Amino acid sequence: MKRNVTMEEISDGRFYEVNDMVKAGCAGCGGCCQGMGQSIVLSPLDIFRIISNLKVDFESLINDKIELNVVDGIILPNIKMDGVGEKCHFLDNENKCTIHGFRPDICRLFPLGRYYEDRSFKYFLQINECQNAHPLKVKVKKWLDEPELKKYEDLVGQWHFFLTDVEEMLNTKNNDSLRRQVSLYILQKFYLESYSFEDDFFSQFEKRFDEAKKQLLL
Repeated sequence: MKRNVTMEEISDGRFYEVNDMVKAGCAGCGGCCQGMGQSIVLSPLDIFRIISNLKVDFESLINDKIELNVVDGIILPNIKMDGVGEKCHFLDNENKCTIHGFRPDICRLFPLGRYYEDRSFKYFLQINECQNAHPLKVKVKKWLDEPELKKYEDLVGQWHFFLTDVEEMLNTKNNDSLRRQVSLYILQKFYLESYSFEDDFFSQFEKRFDEAKKQLLL
C-alpha cells in the first residue's frame, strides 16, 4: 500500500540495514492494533503462517478475521478491524495479540517501515506512530525476528515489485475487464490455492511466482 508522504514527514531521516541498530520497542499496549482501517495488507507468507498455525483455510478467515479490498488497483486481503475502537480481530479482551508468534509482516515490522527503490529496499524508523513508545537499541534483524531472514527479505522484495509491475501493466492497458481477471488470478494463485504445510513455503511460493510472471508476461 502506497503512502503519499515524504520521508521527512514520517521518519527519523535515516535508512537502516538488517545489521544496523535502531531505537524500537513495544509495551504491548495494543494501540497499533486498533483503528488501522484496511492498511494491514497480508502477503502470501502472512496467510500461509496464519492458516497453517490456526489449522483453518483461507475461506474461513474471509468470513471472520480478514476481508478483501482493492489495493493500488489489485484485490488483496487485509486484517479486519471491527467493533468498538475498530480492533484487530486477532486481539483478545486484554488487547493482546493471539497470533503474535506468527503475526503478519506489517505488524512484525512496526514501528519500522520499508523504502523501496531500484528493485531493492531499506528500512526506516517511523516517528509519531507508536502511542506508547519504549524505545531500546536493537538490531533490525533481531526486531524482525525472522528465522530465515534472507529468504524472507527476498520474498518481500519480489512480492512488492511484482505487484508494482502488475499495477503498471494494468494502468497501461486501461482495461477494467483485464484488471478484474488479473486480480482474481493473483488471488487464486497466491491465496486461495492450497499450500502444503509439510513442505517449505518459500519453494512453493517461488514456483507460483515464476508461473504467474510467465502467465502475466511480466
